[in-house]
Amino acid sequence: MNDFLRGTGVALVTPFTKNGSIDYDAITSLLNYCIDGNIEYLVAMGTTAESATLSKQEKKEVTAHIVKVVNKRRPIVLGIGGNNTEVVLQELKEVNISDIDAILSVTPMYNKPTQEGIYQHYNAINNHTPLPVLLYNVPSRTGVNMTAATTLRLAKLDNIIGIKEATSDFTQFLAILKDRPDDFLVISGDDALALPVVSAGGDGVISVVGQGFPDEFSEMIRLGLSSENKKAFQILYDVLPVIEYAFAEGNPAGIKNILKAKGICNDKLRLPLVSVSEELAKKIQTYVYNKQQVLNG
Repeated sequence: MNDFLRGTGVALVTPFTKNGSIDYDAITSLLNYCIDGNIEYLVAMGTTAESATLSKQEKKEVTAHIVKVVNKRRPIVLGIGGNNTEVVLQELKEVNISDIDAILSVTPMYNKPTQEGIYQHYNAINNHTPLPVLLYNVPSRTGVNMTAATTLRLAKLDNIIGIKEATSDFTQFLAILKDRPDDFLVISGDDALALPVVSAGGDGVISVVGQGFPDEFSEMIRLGLSSENKKAFQILYDVLPVIEYAFAEGNPAGIKNILKAKGICNDKLRLPLVSVSEELAKKIQTYVYNKQQVLNG
């Protein structure tokens, strides 16, 4: 039922022009690059999209552009979340559900709800959209961890189909995998842990680095899902350095610099985010160049 979200999804960046406006041509290039690279689905308006610094109108226009360019070639997951439940419910009402295949909704940030508060927040979302909903647990950004027990409780709700789990606590992954319902997806939100999670029974990754290296990431996860672990881990070991570079000075600064080195978009960000240091940019450029030389033989 939910197999369309098995494999590799990518958390898309929002490219900007040098003056800080939306670069729609670069969005088009990025989408086609990811689709040509055989990723399974696309995630719009997540953290990596710098959604915190996009206006409501910009979000609407970027989403519409993504829908138009993708043209049903891949499923689209739309990020809709926040720490004001009523505002989230209002946003859900405004979504054209014919264009979107699922919702990704982050745990409420900053106000640090209890586990019961987190449950009631998602229960309200479950009751206000017919779309499938992926939970998104990222305690490093939100300031609160959704426990495995809360995740498993939410997994019983009709529209909650899975979780993007972005904690570095592998024990928490295992606790969810051990007791999840059969059709509940466990998706890694950590690029480095994606293959170990799949090897333990998980369903894939929503990746940041995967949009820079879609062929490699999608193949790695497909091999992992097919239990071809030796080949899959060879790919992981090859991309581990660039995963480290991508997050060394924050996301999406790292991935935008990777995409710049690949000629897909520039590395412009909106304040308070800034581009990576010159030292890190050189490491990224060297990695991308060497990888291209290998591909060219």
